[in-house]
Amino acid sequence: MFDLDLPWWELVLRAGLIYIALLVMMRFTGKRTVGQFTPFDLLVVMLLSEAVSNSLSAGEDSVAGALISAGTLIVLNMAIAIGTSRSEKIARLVDGEPVLLGRDGTIFKDAMKREHVAKGDVDQALREADCPLDKMKYVFLEANGQITVLQEQSSST
Repeated sequence: MFDLDLPWWELVLRAGLIYIALLVMMRFTGKRTVGQFTPFDLLVVMLLSEAVSNSLSAGEDSVAGALISAGTLIVLNMAIAIGTSRSEKIARLVDGEPVLLGRDGTIFKDAMKREHVAKGDVDQALREADCPLDKMKYVFLEANGQITVLQEQSSST
């Protein structure tokens, strides 16, 4: 139950490689995939988990092996969190940067297409911000996948 079939370092190496590979893959899928978790996205995450599970454990069924793999993933996650909180360069690399989707009442369709944002998502964000399109100053797709709407400030005379 506690005896390892593989050397401990191989489990650490496997977990590290899979963590980094999945992090890179998720980063390339775009902000909306991460920010708006749909049933389809949940299915993909579940299938990804199943797809990498054998590579992660290499057939290691011991409790110690599972704890080493899980511990490695948690340590890597903490290291990424610390790195992104202390370095803007690392944060931009891991999290990305906001993208301007619209300005002064004009929505940038090319930017929406590039970022895989549906018009309905922008329309919903405008409604949630109680901002008609003609009063919209900026629309951003944030690094976390949320859409932020900034309204023109009404000038009082």
